Amino acid sequence: EIVSLDRMPTHLVQAFVASEDTRFFQHKGLDYLAILRAFLKNIFSGEIVQGGSTITQQVVKSLLLSPEKRFSRKAREAILAYRIEKYLSKEEILHLYLNQIYLGHGAYGIAAAAESYFGKSIEELTVAESAMLAGLPQAPSKISPYAHPDQARKRQSYVLHRMVEEGFISDKELQEALKASVKIIQRQNPFFEKAPCFVEHVRKYIEEKYGKEALYRGGLQVYTTVELETQRIAQEGLEYGLKEIEKRQKYSSSGATSLLEGALISIDLESGYVRAMVGGREFKKSQFNRATQARRQTGSAFKPIVYASALDKGYTPATIIVDSPVIFKWGDKKWKPKNFEDKFFGPITFRNALAHSVNTVTVKIAQQVGVDYIRDYARHLGIASSLHNDLSMALGSSSVSLYELTKTYAVFANQGKTFRPAFIKKILDRNGNLIEENPPLFYLKESAEDESLISPQTAYLMTHLLEGVVQHGTGWRAKALGRPAAAKTGTTDQFFDAWFIGYTPEFITGVWVGFDDEKSIGENETGSRAASPIWVAFMTRLLKEKPVR
Repeated sequence: EIVSLDRMPTHLVQAFVASEDTRFFQHKGLDYLAILRAFLKNIFSGEIVQGGSTITQQVVKSLLLSPEKRFSRKAREAILAYRIEKYLSKEEILHLYLNQIYLGHGAYGIAAAAESYFGKSIEELTVAESAMLAGLPQAPSKISPYAHPDQARKRQSYVLHRMVEEGFISDKELQEALKASVKIIQRQNPFFEKAPCFVEHVRKYIEEKYGKEALYRGGLQVYTTVELETQRIAQEGLEYGLKEIEKRQKYSSSGATSLLEGALISIDLESGYVRAMVGGREFKKSQFNRATQARRQTGSAFKPIVYASALDKGYTPATIIVDSPVIFKWGDKKWKPKNFEDKFFGPITFRNALAHSVNTVTVKIAQQVGVDYIRDYARHLGIASSLHNDLSMALGSSSVSLYELTKTYAVFANQGKTFRPAFIKKILDRNGNLIEENPPLFYLKESAEDESLISPQTAYLMTHLLEGVVQHGTGWRAKALGRPAAAKTGTTDQFFDAWFIGYTPEFITGVWVGFDDEKSIGENETGSRAASPIWVAFMTRLLKEKPVR
């Protein structure tokens, strides 16, 4: 909100002048006396209590220059401040300053800050409240009334005493303001409250790419891809599923060091937009994002990568492989891969081996295709995490993130083409200029960015094979969806991790379940039993009103 000077209480303007630029109405843009005074005061106090920049310089810095800290920028700042003073009146400069100054917690300008901190319009501000706002420009996060109320009060006292020194208020008004109760309202960010992991992921991305200055003081307008209703049902679905496992396993609460955890990520296949991401059960207790930051063994959820690489090496869904015991030797070491429940099928088709997640057949295929080829293939599809350089990799012995594996499956769903999920639609600066844009994937059709990673034939066959996992194999619970679905389960040794990654024509969703400290979820808590019910519950609600495709 842009506010005219005549709407601002006199004491509000005086508080900022007293705090930030005492000689504002006398100098011509630069105040050499203030620079010297601030230098000496900061030395004697042992901390920065006073700045040397004038209000005019601060306007130049925030509106016209980048935040880099170089001598050349300071020189340009001084020149521009002098020029502004020649073309604008003091009142016009003050108007610019008070309407764009950053005062913390996303509040730009005094009107936004008055509403954010006190729930008031600027006309309603008291002397005490004005002084508190005027104390913020120096370090909004360090003097935040929310996070550091004692520091905020200390800075407020400094501003009030400066107002007395400048003759703006009397000693009596000073004492009244110091005693006055300033009520800070706790405002909630609806997006952060409802999608904390998602918002934190976006915050980290912006900070890494554009820097803290742009993130916290740049006035950026960030348009994310999250859909709050989808996020809500994702959080509810994950929590319900984890509670069902806890009921089943009857975990002992005595001496328990950790809760059963889980993660879910769901992406719109048509646009590539991430619509929901849940990184754990309770963000306030743990900010660790298990969808993007956790690296866990994938078990059989890695197998589709092996089978896709085999299709490119000449295998077909009808290829027959003999499922029988096999022993691999490396010097004195022996490895004998086992199937679930130690069953062997004998001659089995490539299609059924994936549908029933047969370990020994998968290892035999990996041996034929080659570990190096499979590893390179996984990299090509988008797996960035470190992968083991032996045949155990084919059974998911390597640790990857849920996000990585989900977007890898998305290549199969996307006809073999590059799939780049987006968390942000676009970012604008405070003046509405476009900084970054991620258009929906369908805008990129036939463009240079729409490159093929694998052939559309391989992608089609993989979707067909993964549909078989749902119709005839370990992913059978997904049949409850009542619409076409392709998916794969994953279970690690001793039931430490349970995975389920699957897609319909509209969405791809990945689910992981396990403990942070890597212990067993419980006997027979496979990907099919522990993770797929969460996927089914979420996808059922997500697709409820949508026609079957």
